[in-house]
Parts: sequence; structure tokens; C-alpha cells
Amino acid sequence: MKDETQIKTLCPYCGVGCGLEVVPSQGKGAWQVRGDRAHPSSQGMVCVKGATVAESISKDRLLHPMWRESLEQNFRQISWEEALDKLCDRLQTVLASQGPDGICMYGSGQFVTEDYYTAQKLMKGCLGTNNFDANSRLCMSSAVSGYVQSFGADGPPCCYEDLEQTDCAVIVGSNMAECHPIAFNRLRKYHKKTPHVRLIVVDPRRTQTADAADLHLALRPGTDIDLFNGIAYLLMQWGFEQAAFIQQHTSGYADYAEVVRHYSPDVVSDRCGISISDLETAARWWGKSGRVLSLWSMGLNQSSEGTAKVRSLIDLHLLTGQIGKPGAGPFSLTGQPNAMGGREAGGLSHLLPGYRFVANPQHRAEVEHAWNLPAGQISPNPGRTVWDMIRGLEAGEVGLFWIAATNPAVSLPDLVRVKAALGRSPFTVYQEAYFPTETAEFAHLLLPATQWSEKSGTMTNSERMVTLAKAFQPAPGEARADWEIFCEVGRRLGFAAQFPFQTAAEVHAEFVKLTQGRPCDMSGISHARLEQEGPLQWPLPSGENPESQTQPAKRLYTNLQFPTPDGRARFSASHSRGLAEPPDPDFPLVLTTGRLYGHWHTQTRTGRTEKITQMYPNPFIEIHPRDAEPLGIVEGDVVEVRSRRGWARFPAKVTRAIAPGTVFVPMHWGALWADHAEANALTHPTACPDSKQPELKACAVKLLPIRVETPVREELGVVG
Repeated sequence: MKDETQIKTLCPYCGVGCGLEVVPSQGKGAWQVRGDRAHPSSQGMVCVKGATVAESISKDRLLHPMWRESLEQNFRQISWEEALDKLCDRLQTVLASQGPDGICMYGSGQFVTEDYYTAQKLMKGCLGTNNFDANSRLCMSSAVSGYVQSFGADGPPCCYEDLEQTDCAVIVGSNMAECHPIAFNRLRKYHKKTPHVRLIVVDPRRTQTADAADLHLALRPGTDIDLFNGIAYLLMQWGFEQAAFIQQHTSGYADYAEVVRHYSPDVVSDRCGISISDLETAARWWGKSGRVLSLWSMGLNQSSEGTAKVRSLIDLHLLTGQIGKPGAGPFSLTGQPNAMGGREAGGLSHLLPGYRFVANPQHRAEVEHAWNLPAGQISPNPGRTVWDMIRGLEAGEVGLFWIAATNPAVSLPDLVRVKAALGRSPFTVYQEAYFPTETAEFAHLLLPATQWSEKSGTMTNSERMVTLAKAFQPAPGEARADWEIFCEVGRRLGFAAQFPFQTAAEVHAEFVKLTQGRPCDMSGISHARLEQEGPLQWPLPSGENPESQTQPAKRLYTNLQFPTPDGRARFSASHSRGLAEPPDPDFPLVLTTGRLYGHWHTQTRTGRTEKITQMYPNPFIEIHPRDAEPLGIVEGDVVEVRSRRGWARFPAKVTRAIAPGTVFVPMHWGALWADHAEANALTHPTACPDSKQPELKACAVKLLPIRVETPVREELGVVG
């Protein structure tokens, strides 16, 4: 018998996009969360984050607008009327004195698509500045540029069913078991029960994901392109290239082949730090498998050559014709719950809604017409990325910095520099559900925002599945939905005609019209249809049933036609450049960072969840015994880690799970949760020239053992 009190919604954590069911529990305002067995992506499974998400909703909430003239003052509560007046007055002042380029907004993959869309309309349309960027710049922008350059459009071409139909899965730069656990569970179950299926994991750490692998390649950080080109060398040598596919459906093969010939097994083995035998095994499994699926995340994306890494992996699929069929293809694992929705809505500084680009005159004209704006209103110049915003604050070029649903005072690289820049901001607006956070320390105006459970909206997961997350409880205090705040600001600035929306469903209906005829066509999706039918996958044009489409929605490029001018996918021809900051005698180790299973980003939500904080009471650093022994570091010692930019301290975990020459720290701890344990105090901002994504995954460091007294060790959670 169906429980009429259950609410179907979506987990607001990672990009797997698991369906949840929420039912009232004992106690006022209490909720029980469980997996939704009907959701096609997660099939009823749920991880600890999703299972405990309701526990943190009411804790440490920002309930009212708050204001202070300067960062030295305390906040005082003000009304929404006063808050909006201050914000709009400042926007108009900056427009008059500095122009549109003086206004910047930094958003989040935690937004629902309706939030993203209204922010684009306000910033890029009405205010005439493309200075909107999102924390997806730190997450998926290399995947975006890689897909665009190789295929002509963004969008993962695969689906989760491919996890259960492949012959060979290659996971690169992703601890999928911890960071995308429910998708990994589907792959792992299939792998266990299907003897012929091979699982290859490429990662300098021996993670839970690597433990499940048939082959673990613990390569040196920064050598991914060497590995991919080395596999291609062997595939060509052994005759596994698909000549007919290459000739009919690709371009650029000759230049690619010229690059690959420089990556012989002995060269690749030496650069990557893996054996020739393991390299040959990986190439042989790829070449002999009928269906090869590659999966990647931050290990490729967060790199100064992130786009080239993504494209070099895609090249292997083009070389062997491994795309457009079940169980095969290059599948980026989206980091955040709605980073995909942000890409669809134009939520990066060079994008417009519907997979359009601000540099394209036709794209700008289409959006201006849809938004009833005069020709030329949208700037033809890509806006500032988030790092450009930081540099703009340093130079006094940014007069208003508006941050929403993210925590850059922990998540951006080179935090010493970031915090100094934030401290110089003349007017920072921070739109957030929680208080305190590390970024609130740098804000002048705080705007209370609703979050999961309190507002309705859509999110798109890694397999292009759109789910409606409905509000099921009232907003606390005076909190408002992000999209409502953006709309009200737009109306107050004189753009009432552009912001007539009364509901999130109305926002969504306007947005999907802009996707019609685009690669991410969602014009057949609506809030009403999602509520009635459940999650829907794009492409889904208006008026068409998914089952009758000539191109099935589950996978892209099944007809092997690509949205490039000539209809062909494009090989890259990328040589490996290595790390932007390689180790040297002064800083002899490479630091890499990542997530843990239970925590999420900067702990704004999970740090307020008791079960999760009990799982991970303290940060740590993983060090190989070969690197620990010369320094006299033993398990539990407090270790100071220094880079050229800053320092941090962590209790040591001495383990063979990390490759020699590499150390690992989790990225979740900011100043609110631990003293001097910020991973990004160490990292650098050097970014991929195409995606503008920083190399958060690697920087050069040195270690100094710190001798501390027993009470301090106990405080740090050190045992022994």
C-alpha cells in the first residue's frame, strides 16, 4: 500500500543524483529519509550523506538579513526591505561608477536550475555583465571544454545502465567508491557477478575503488596524458584501431598518430612510474573488450592541462570506436548535485542557457530575443572566472561581489591570497542557508536562503536525468529561495517584465524553451510532467515520447553524428606537459587532495551531522613509509605541511595506500572545523588555459614533523 505521506525528492549532495523518499518521523519537524526504489538512477540505494541529510537542516540557520558597514563591526539584523535597498543601491552605484564589469556573482552547483537561470538572466541579460561563475569552475569545467572540443557540445554521452553493460570499466582520477558511492555500487555488483568484466583504476592512492580493481595503476600525479598516449601506442601497434570508424566519423587522426608515436612503453613506464607489463595489460584489456566505459572526475579535471587530459582519454574511445553504444563511452562523473543543470542554464562566465556561448553572436541574439532585451545587451566578452574575480578584488576593479550557496574562503586555491582579496572587497553579499561559515567572515550583507526541503526546483545528474526536488516544509525565519531573491532584485532595478515569475515551475517553463533545438533539448520536460511521471532524461524535445525519438535519450551519439560543423568527432593531439608545480629539492613531495565518503565539500552541512562527524572527527595526512621514515614521522605524529603559499598541520597516517613521493589530505576542513588544517592553504591557482579550472589536485610541498605535548595530541585526536 502506497504511503500517501511520503515525498519524493532528490539527494542534494553529489552528482549521482539519488532519489530519496522523505516521510514524517516522530517529533515536530522531524523527517525520516530513505532511498526511492522507483528512481532510475539510484534504484533505492542511499549513502550515509543522503540518509542523514535531514539532521542538519535546522541547525545553525541564517534566519534574517544581517548587515555591517565594515568587516571590523558585528552584524546587526535588518529587514528584507532594507537589505534589498542596500543591495540595489550598491548595484546602481557600481554600474554608474565602474560599469557592468565591476559587478561579480559567484554561484554554486548546489543551486537548483531555476536559481541558475534567473541569475543568468539578471547578470548577463539585465545588468550586461558575464561576470557570473560558479564553483563548478573548480569541479567540471575541464569536462565541459573537453566534450565541447572533442564532440562539438557538452553533455556526458553515457548513462548509468552502461555501468551494468560494459566489458571493461576504466576509472581514472576518481575515488568513485567514496565520492560517487551509489553509482559505484551498481558497477561493483555487476563486476562481481560477471567474470569476464575487467575493472581498471588509475590513481596514485590505493583507495576503496582501487581495492576493487583487477588492475590498479598507481601512476605519478600529472602523467595521465602519458598513460593514455602510451595505451594508444600499443593499441595502434597491435592493430586495435577501428579504421572504418576513424575514417567515417572523426577528424584529426593523422596529427594524433604523430603525437602518439613518441609514447613507447619504456618512455611511459618511466614517466608514469608503472611497469611495462601493467601498461600492456591495460592496453590489451581495452583493445580486446567489445564495450569500454571510462569514468573520471577531479583527478583529470582539476589540472593545468585538464582539458587535454579529458580529450586524451576521449581519444582512446575514438581510436577504438568505443562510443554511442551500450556499455561504452567517456563518462564524466559530475561532482555536485546540479553542476549539470548549471551547465544547461549557462552557469559559467563564458556560457549562455541552452549550451550557448557568449562569444557567439547568434547565440547572444537568440537569448536577447527570448529575454525581450535590446540587441547588444549581452556582452560579447566572456566574463570573469572566479579566479579573475579574486584578482579583480586585488586590483580594486570589483565594486560588488555577490556569493551564493558556496564557501570560497575554504574551497578556492591559495587561501592566504584569497582571504586577503576578500578582505579588500568594498561590498560583499553572501547568500547562504547557514551561519557561521568561513566566508561569512568576509561579508557585509548576509541574505538568508532556503535549501533542500524548503524550495522546489529541478536538478540534473551525471546521466542527464532531471529530477524535481519539491519543498515539503516551510522556510525557517525569513529565508527566501535564491531564484526569488534574484527576481526581486531584477524587479527593483527596473526589469519587472523580465521577472514575472511567481513559482519555480514558471521559471523552469521559460528556461526549457531556450533549450529547444539545442543539444540539451529539455523542452518536453516540465514540473508537472516530472511530478506525474518521475525523473526524465534529456534530450527530450517537446511533444515527443522518449521511446519514439530517433536518438534515444539514454545515450548520445548513437547515430555517430556529432554536433560539429562536419558532423565528425575530433581527435586531439596533446603532448603531456606534466604538473604546473613539480616537486624539487626544496619541496620534494606532491600533495594531492580529495573527498571522504561521509563529508561533503567544506562541511557546511555534513559538519553539522553528528553521525558523519563521528566517522571523521579529525583531518589527516597520508604518507608512504618511504617518505615518513627519513623524517622520523610515525603514525599519529603531527606534521606541518608547507608549500610556497602557506602551511597546514595534520596528524599523520603512515600507509602504503599512497604512492611514494605523494601525500594526501582531505579538502573538507576549514577554519570553522579545525585549526590550521586547510588543504587549500597549500594549493596554487595555475589553471587549464581552456577550461580555466585550477590544478587543485597537485602542488609541491615539504613535511616537517612537529613534536607536541600529550594534551595537544589528544585534542587533535592523535592516538599513541
